[in-house]
Amino acid sequence: MRRRVPAVLLAAAVLAGCGSDAGSDGRTEITFWDTNAGPARTPVWQHAIAEFERANPTIKVNYVGVPIAQAPQKIDTAIAGGGTPDVADISTSTLGKLVAQKALEPVDERIAASPALNGKFNQALMTTIKNVVPDGKAYIVPISTNAGAFWYRKDWFAQAKLEPPGTWSEFFAAVDRLTAPGENRFGFTIRGGAGSIAQMLEVVYGQSGITEFFDASGRATINDPRNVTALEKYAGLYKKNTPEADLQNDYVKMVAQFDTAGSIAVMQHNLGSYQDHIKALGPDKVASFSVPKPDDGAQTVLSNPVGGVGVFSASEQKEAAFKLAEFFAAKDMNGYIAEQTGVIPANVDVPPSKAAHITEAQRVLNDPATKVVQMPYHLPEFNEITKTWSEPLFQKVLLGELSAKDFLDQFAARLTEAQAAYKKRHG
Repeated sequence: MRRRVPAVLLAAAVLAGCGSDAGSDGRTEITFWDTNAGPARTPVWQHAIAEFERANPTIKVNYVGVPIAQAPQKIDTAIAGGGTPDVADISTSTLGKLVAQKALEPVDERIAASPALNGKFNQALMTTIKNVVPDGKAYIVPISTNAGAFWYRKDWFAQAKLEPPGTWSEFFAAVDRLTAPGENRFGFTIRGGAGSIAQMLEVVYGQSGITEFFDASGRATINDPRNVTALEKYAGLYKKNTPEADLQNDYVKMVAQFDTAGSIAVMQHNLGSYQDHIKALGPDKVASFSVPKPDDGAQTVLSNPVGGVGVFSASEQKEAAFKLAEFFAAKDMNGYIAEQTGVIPANVDVPPSKAAHITEAQRVLNDPATKVVQMPYHLPEFNEITKTWSEPLFQKVLLGELSAKDFLDQFAARLTEAQAAYKKRHG
């Protein structure tokens, strides 16, 4: 969810100096950009920076908060003008472009040389990081990842004597049983508006159990017959087990129905919405279950973007910048950041969370039996394909104006073309 950013942060993002310097007190100065600044995250990073400065009194860190909507353009402008920060919060969703611009330092050797980091990261996260770039190197020190979550009304399930579903058959049966339109109760809320495609893909691949986004020949698997069947079942929930207004659902509208109106039994999102649900409904009424398993296969989940810290190539204080990245990713601070922001820590030495939704997400991610479908964040066209192009067509599928097969055939053609162009560029 996008939160309003205080004016002081906006001013800081515009006015604060970039890059490194030697302070008047003799300390090394570096600048850290938080590229998703807001009331929930800014205090977390500021606390982490204060702890770093306490442990490293010869280094001063200047925090700059940049709203997520402005971050890509601001970083591009900084790269073009030679005014990048020393270090920044970077997601794999934007990593490929930054590496193509030669803006970031590879960090594999630094991670390997660090006792606090070497061998400490979840391998699925490292795979996601390295798959984004053509040379297979790591360009961010991983901090966290998210995970898909299905938030459900514990009280409704208890009244119906239902357990949280573990398989997709149980899921569809549960949302059907919990639907009572005459009482303004619906088993599910489907995301039909902005942001719909990531959640659709999670349900489709989760049902089919297909584990590769592209096959050996480079063709997208999204239109595999098993995925077509899965999308037909998912789209079939619309207006049957969901409100008709779901066609325009974005995150805010879904939350309003689930948290405020109290008319929805199950809402699909991710771990990041935990605080919103707890604040509105309380721990006695809401909990989450992970992406259900196929009825005859292993649990299959999509790779979520990995958040990490990148050191900029133009930095004149790379040692201090990496030391800050290392501090954020080491066990103690990584645990603090993850707990405060409600995500999965990258460092496997972080003690298990006391929060049930985090514990379950970690169990799934760390389970060797879990199959992770690596999303093609390396494709420059991926965001445009999954947002501008596909969202209106997905709405047509929900309305019955376009078949699931025709939609996924078009989807696959675009992805296959983008993958071929990428392979041609990079060999």
